[in-house]
Amino acid sequence: MDYRKLGLSGTVVTAYCLGTMTFGAEADEAASHKLLDDYFAWGGNFIDTADVYSAGKSEEIIGRWLKARPTEARQAIVATKGRFPMGNGPNDIGLSRRHLGQALDDSLRRLGLEQIDLYQMHAWDALTPIEETLRFLDDAVSSGKIGYYGFSNYVGWHIAKASEIAKARGYTRPVTLQPQYSLLARDIELEIVAACQDAGMGLLPWSPLGGGWLTGKYKRDEMPTGATRLGENPNRGSESYAPRNAQERTWAIIATVEEIAKARGVSMAQVALAWTAAQPAVTSVILGARTSEQLADNLGAMKLALSGEEMAKLNEVSAPQPMDYPYGKGGINQRHRKIEGGR
Repeated sequence: MDYRKLGLSGTVVTAYCLGTMTFGAEADEAASHKLLDDYFAWGGNFIDTADVYSAGKSEEIIGRWLKARPTEARQAIVATKGRFPMGNGPNDIGLSRRHLGQALDDSLRRLGLEQIDLYQMHAWDALTPIEETLRFLDDAVSSGKIGYYGFSNYVGWHIAKASEIAKARGYTRPVTLQPQYSLLARDIELEIVAACQDAGMGLLPWSPLGGGWLTGKYKRDEMPTGATRLGENPNRGSESYAPRNAQERTWAIIATVEEIAKARGVSMAQVALAWTAAQPAVTSVILGARTSEQLADNLGAMKLALSGEEMAKLNEVSAPQPMDYPYGKGGINQRHRKIEGGR
């Protein structure tokens, strides 16, 4: 695998990360350990989880694997997240010092680690002052409980505010953002990518296959069925079937991915993943495989380098479609000028 720096840090991770949201839910412990074994056999070194994944079971499964595999554990870069509810009380949620202190200790215990390499704030908390969260994270780095920290699902002004406050106060600065990003979901390019680049933060895209849409498993005007995420729940989250099925853009993107995949003799998933991995500021693409077969196919994207022409086709068909202002042509024209001046 290719290695890339984890944002501003000196730590390096592989360009594809093993996501573990399926652990303890869609994949039992034996299947989860097999996925970890296979991923590290391919040369991977980066694991992403969260305390809310299967209510802590994902972290526990990873912890037992790390304990049983000391050689691999020494090389593993482990990322987890805190913020969402882990209980019913008013302080069992959020980015307060109170909640994060308990959440971090619980994650360390479940993972069996003395230090978590990358601790991520799973979403913005409008009730907690950002200064309180940043001071906690700086203290956690100083105490050795975490190596670095990052954010997930933040928007542009969240990133700018947090990174600038951290810099101004001399706190440890964030190194990554984990956003949804794929050929089907490119709106982060309108502002969030630029905010991360300005702050020196690397991107860790989640759902790079659009919840399975970019693998070609779903058909136009055919409600999904069977053992797939949308087959089990067609209304699941941002990738739910009806809204995407209704968009002509969706099927134009899928058709272009399929055309390139057939011409190159590779899977549609590999084309979609290779596109995501090649985007500016991307550090590591998070894979969400359920089975060893899916993981092997996904990791085949490591060997695929899309041509300039192929990238251009994919960029054109999947381009974000904002209104004219502030992110469309009208707004962009107001934010740029010609160096030579003039009208």
